[in-house]
Amino acid sequence: MALKTIGVVGAGTMGNGIAQAFAGADFNVVLVDVAQPMLDRARTTIAKSLAKFVEKGALTAAAREGALGRITTATSIESLAALEYVIEAIVEQAAAKEALLSRLDAVLAPSAILASNTSSISITQLGAATKRPDRVLGMHFMNPVPIMKLVELIRGHATSDASMRTAFELCAAIGKTAVEAADYPGFLANRVLMPMLNEAFFAVMEGTGTPEAIDTVMKLGMNHPIGPLALADLIGLDVCLAVINVMHEGFGDPKYRPCPLLRRMVTAGQLGRKSGRGFYTYA
Repeated sequence: MALKTIGVVGAGTMGNGIAQAFAGADFNVVLVDVAQPMLDRARTTIAKSLAKFVEKGALTAAAREGALGRITTATSIESLAALEYVIEAIVEQAAAKEALLSRLDAVLAPSAILASNTSSISITQLGAATKRPDRVLGMHFMNPVPIMKLVELIRGHATSDASMRTAFELCAAIGKTAVEAADYPGFLANRVLMPMLNEAFFAVMEGTGTPEAIDTVMKLGMNHPIGPLALADLIGLDVCLAVINVMHEGFGDPKYRPCPLLRRMVTAGQLGRKSGRGFYTYA
């Protein structure tokens, strides 16, 4: 591929995972975040993740060092000006993403493609915040990015065939399987997943079963590798709430109403693994 360097904006869990996936596939990566401590933490996280692959024999020590060496960090989006493909992986809030994409639109060359790692927000809406809606698309990676093979590619109303083709080629280049989804709330993955998680939240709230019981039923009875409540804790309960809200508002259907228990837990700061407590407690 002609593309050799990828920009990633947002050095949180998804951003550093995306950076690792590209760097591990011989791409240079410019990882941007507003705060240097976030970038330092991301580099440490990536180094630890790559070290685990080395321990398992899936990666050589030299390859680990090579991947780390291909990642540079910056605190200004102006450092991305020369790049032709940039992925945003910031907070799952439409206004924040629109503001960032508008700024990137002004910085990057007209030919550059802007991809959003959003898990639910309309790509058409995000594209409208730029002057290049034909070059805006959704590139929804699964968590944890270095391990999960799926990438959901979302075509906005104006996204061009050429932009989608480039995204498919990039996914193949980093060993991911891409599936195209239409631009409807929740796309494909969360359209199916979030109602299941939300129903599990209601089951806990109503006393139908404990989190352990619900997760055991889904693992042993439905052959899921992880229970819905443990998965929600991994994703982040705040992220789950944001996605369910988007679906509820986007479809206007009461079947997507977020569980009151989920709202209460998020308000209380019980967000899952990231906060140390969700439906389970983490050390």
